[in-house]
Amino acid sequence: MSTDPIDRADIAADLEHARIEFHRLLDVAGADDWGRPTRGTRWTNEQLLFHMVFGYMIVQRLLILVKVFNRLPDEVSRSFARLLNAATRPFDVINYYGSSAALQRKLAQESDDASQRGMHFPTRWDPFFQDYMTVADMYRYPGQHFDFHAHQLTLTATD
Repeated sequence: MSTDPIDRADIAADLEHARIEFHRLLDVAGADDWGRPTRGTRWTNEQLLFHMVFGYMIVQRLLILVKVFNRLPDEVSRSFARLLNAATRPFDVINYYGSSAALQRKLAQESDDASQRGMHFPTRWDPFFQDYMTVADMYRYPGQHFDFHAHQLTLTATD
């Protein structure tokens, strides 16, 4: 757990990069691309693009959880993360079938103290979830998630 102040400019640049890249991907996608399978997933390009954006939507909800769990004893979030890890398989099924400007505004309003609050996360749910993540880590997560999945798309203009 770091006590360094949050680098808002760096995180905001990550959020802006993903916003621009998402719009670029939409612009280059041809009509035949949406239903094509992706590399290394069971999803189509359309499903994976939704999943990539979903990463940004879920962070807004996870930030609330981090701020709540941070006020509780550490073992509470550790137990919650263990429970969620145990539910990984049903989560994956739901995520498969269900599958930045607002974050930038919220990021600008975070105090350095608030950005260091954190909680334990279910590390089996996502390769970018760490055992303990701070608010600052949560703001970095969707960019990591987005960039990882962008390489799995099979859009004709990006192959």
